[in-house]
Amino acid sequence: MSSEHTLFIYHTNDIHSHFEHWPKIVEFIKKQRSFHGRKHEEMVYFDIGDHADRCHPMTEATEGKGNVQLLNEIGVQAVTIGNNEGLTFSKQVLNELYQEAQFPVIVANLFDGDGRAPFWAKPYDYIELGNGVKVAVIGLTAPFYPFYEKLGWTIIDPLEILPNLVAEVRAEADFVILLSHLGFPADEEIAEHIEGIDIILGAHTHHVLQSGKNVKGTLIGQAGKFGFHIGQMKLSINLEKKEIVDFEMATVETKTMPASQNTVELLEALEHDQKQLMSEEIIMLPQDLSVKWFEESEGPILLAEALKEWCQTKISMVNSGVLLEGLTKGKVTRGDIHRICPHPINPCVVKIRGDRLKETILHAFTERMQCLELKGFGFRGKVLGRMVFSGIDVQTKKLADNVEHVDRILIHGQPIDMKKDYQLATLDMFTFGKLYPAIAESTTKTFFMPELLRDVFVWKLKQHK
Repeated sequence: MSSEHTLFIYHTNDIHSHFEHWPKIVEFIKKQRSFHGRKHEEMVYFDIGDHADRCHPMTEATEGKGNVQLLNEIGVQAVTIGNNEGLTFSKQVLNELYQEAQFPVIVANLFDGDGRAPFWAKPYDYIELGNGVKVAVIGLTAPFYPFYEKLGWTIIDPLEILPNLVAEVRAEADFVILLSHLGFPADEEIAEHIEGIDIILGAHTHHVLQSGKNVKGTLIGQAGKFGFHIGQMKLSINLEKKEIVDFEMATVETKTMPASQNTVELLEALEHDQKQLMSEEIIMLPQDLSVKWFEESEGPILLAEALKEWCQTKISMVNSGVLLEGLTKGKVTRGDIHRICPHPINPCVVKIRGDRLKETILHAFTERMQCLELKGFGFRGKVLGRMVFSGIDVQTKKLADNVEHVDRILIHGQPIDMKKDYQLATLDMFTFGKLYPAIAESTTKTFFMPELLRDVFVWKLKQHK
């Protein structure tokens, strides 16, 4: 018997319900499975989370269960969840999401409020390979603490629990694979400081590691986003020493790959179901509702009012670009609402001092911010667009070069008080990154979940009719 064993690992991450490449991925994985089978080689395939994204009408209509059907069909070995599965679905929906899953869902740092692991997940699982090789698979997801807490979950710092998990599975297994929806910087930190992990298959930050990365003997792979790439590893394992003696890592582009006809047909069937579900009437509009991105219009103004009322504040702000188009008079369906507001964005309230609020408003009126083609933070639109307010009157004038200049800011008719703290209703995406530093740096933030922005918009439309 040969003293070496070859294992092929394939992985995808951050598909985000971009299904245009998914039939190609399925065809590739199934062909590789057949190819390796004929050569008596072993392969495994994993998905590392954010497969489901409610920006896609099929995922929205089926509450993610269509994504699970697709993962069943491809024959995935195991998955972990990303923040899109974990945070954009309510707790009840997430508890039902994997009912029909034919694969283990592995996530070790998510718990019910009472400290028990969710019934649909395992902290780790084992895969028995040929020649007596046993592989442990651990799953971890990004710890967005206040968001999970609002949904009734408890999320644990993955770096706190990982050393003990690795020690626990190492007692049973020869090799350890980590499915990490934590981001590439976290993967590097884990590889640098936590011993006993052989392979990290990563996600979340959408890195394309074309040749992988080897950090102190831990192999890291990450395959970008949207199904443009598939990650692959070839491992040569010494059976006597139970160690990896050689490896190759790569990502392969899917663009020119052939598609699985079965998967194309499955997606067509899911789209048919989606259209029926999304044809549900929401409201009858008595007149058109206009949406313009670079000047004030009815839709964004109504949405700003809705945010203020929903969050029970006196002031609110929202960018016009979150509404992708207007609505026409007559029947408005669930699909119409999703089409114009597809973002998995939640309302939130931040405490902000008057001088920082003024700074934020001035920044919002710059041409750069209005024309910013934002990618990420939940935003699924084109540009941010003009900021619209409720309870705040921003008086502007046009300068000689046609640039809009903020002349005066009034809050309920009074000049903005630079030293006063205000409760501002806005979008959770502004609390991330550096779009609006004053909002991101606020030490008091309240998130409203599980309702998304479109749910609040519908609530207001029904009142406004």
